[in-house]
Amino acid sequence: MTKLLITTQVYENYGAHDWDGTGECPQYWKPKGGSDYVIRNVDECDMIEVIVDRVRPQIEESSDFYMETILGYKVVADDYLTEFERNQLEYDGKILFPAKEIVA
Repeated sequence: MTKLLITTQVYENYGAHDWDGTGECPQYWKPKGGSDYVIRNVDECDMIEVIVDRVRPQIEESSDFYMETILGYKVVADDYLTEFERNQLEYDGKILFPAKEIVA
């Protein structure tokens, strides 16, 4: 089997730092990293777009201050490690912070 890897981008609204809460919130969004999410036991012939749309509410978030959106997704081998997981193995000898696993 394989798994579905979903990659996100997080944004922070720097305009909201000085906002007093009245009127419209100033907009000054800056990218601030992101996350990797994994859905196990996905077959490449599954309807991947349908799966992504089903889990989108579990991943994406938006407010005046913070936003996380899906950047992309792909089907990967079951033993695939994200770049962050590979770096942890290389520098720490173990994975302390694995990709977040979600259920479709």
